Amino acid sequence: MDQKQNDTLSITLRFGSWTLPMTVRRQDEEIYRQAEKLIKERYSFYTNNYRNQSTEMYLVMTVLDVAVMLKQKETSMDATPIVNRLAPLLEELESALNEKQEQ
Repeated sequence: MDQKQNDTLSITLRFGSWTLPMTVRRQDEEIYRQAEKLIKERYSFYTNNYRNQSTEMYLVMTVLDVAVMLKQKETSMDATPIVNRLAPLLEELESALNEKQEQ
């Protein structure tokens, strides 16, 4: 068995009566399991709180919920504000180093 095959794993994710067999990188298995759990939790939330909707509507609600969570995390992890605050400090540091070298 070559190295690439050793790095993958066959798993089956289950969503209600649906099964989704997949081959994933071994190191990513836990992420897929956590994603499966998150989807099940959010789907359950919508089926319990919004009665008499179609399966498709529950799926759309679930996907939208997870997508919003992802975008919120992306936004909170944006380094642009930090970089903008550090830029003047870096300029001061460079200026001070240049002055020291000129002496």
